[in-house]
Amino acid sequence: MIDPNSVTLIQCDPRDDAAVWCLGQYYAELERRFDRGFDVNLSRDPEASDMIHPKGAFFVAMSDGGALGCVGLKGWGDGQAEIKRLWVSEAARGLGLATRLMGFCDTAARDLGIKVLRLDTNSALPEAARLYEKLGWVEIERFNDDPYPDLFFEKRL
Repeated sequence: MIDPNSVTLIQCDPRDDAAVWCLGQYYAELERRFDRGFDVNLSRDPEASDMIHPKGAFFVAMSDGGALGCVGLKGWGDGQAEIKRLWVSEAARGLGLATRLMGFCDTAARDLGIKVLRLDTNSALPEAARLYEKLGWVEIERFNDDPYPDLFFEKRL
């Protein structure tokens, strides 16, 4: 069992080993959970440079040297950004890590002068939609042409 007090959130480059591992686990989970599977090459996968300072940020939850989850903040410019690739390992679910990761994104966004955050998700991930609504996100109209999401949210900071 993972002690929630042992988990630290670090900011890193999304090309770092821990981040790459988390993203691989995230993509594998989407492949299992989506009816049509998941191919990262068909999704609007963000460029790593859009998720590092000064445009955005990338965070990984770590415990005892292992990665437990991740999230990216993809800067768009003009005071807007998108939350990308929120994922928490099954072993760490229920510890509040997704909420902590989203809170770090909110703080990073404010520090970067971002006023509007957006994100997309899929109805095959109902726990994600519930989390976003609990954290004050509002459902909006589609804002991209990614083939996988069918739910779209926005949060004003």
